[in-house]
Amino acid sequence: MISSGLGASLRAFVAAGLWTVLLLSNAQQAPAQDAPDHQSASDSPVLTPSDGKQSKRILEIFPNYRAVSANTQLPPLSLKNRFWLATQDSFDYSSFVTAGILSGISQAKNSYPEFGSGGKAFGRYYWHAVADQAVGNYMTEAIVPTLTREDPRYYTLGHGGFLKRSGYAVSRLLVTRTDSGGRTFNVSEIVGNGAGAGISDAYYPARERTWTKTGQKWLTQIALDGVFNILKEFWPDINHAIFHGKY
Repeated sequence: MISSGLGASLRAFVAAGLWTVLLLSNAQQAPAQDAPDHQSASDSPVLTPSDGKQSKRILEIFPNYRAVSANTQLPPLSLKNRFWLATQDSFDYSSFVTAGILSGISQAKNSYPEFGSGGKAFGRYYWHAVADQAVGNYMTEAIVPTLTREDPRYYTLGHGGFLKRSGYAVSRLLVTRTDSGGRTFNVSEIVGNGAGAGISDAYYPARERTWTKTGQKWLTQIALDGVFNILKEFWPDINHAIFHGKY
């Protein structure tokens, strides 16, 4: 989970990321509009040049283990694999780097004055950030999905325009797959993040344990998950257009 004090810093990053994705999506749709229409309505949808293929990492740095390539059907995750997925996301080397960046931003903003200043304060910010990430990941990827029999993975759409695919990515916050292959309300995302926000109150300063601040952490994490879903949806396009499939 990420503190609400980071909202201002994240907005610029989100806006830049979405603008880049929009440009790439439009650039890839242009050739398709000029090509002859040889497909019938019953044909499979045309995928992106990369066929919506996901890599295990984004830029070989950030974990992308939950993303499933377009037009891919996978068996349900076992209990062991659910917890392994959460463990990979929580303790991947990049997660510690991310925690350090978020800690530095939070300390610079003096998000929690109770933590003080200097090196000791950074240590406090750091372990809180690591704990937030782990609690959120285990609740949304392992514990709640096991209880509700939901699939915590993101299934890439891989075709259509920017608005269609972005809408699909954001809608996965509310809709997810069941272990039996059906669709259901995404309890893991909504309730899991809410539970994670509530659990985090146990190790934050007393003045931060209010309904308002807990709700802010909950909604902020859901919003960020929506942004990351969009990034996952378009990562194959970005990888193909900019990096020529290098990653």
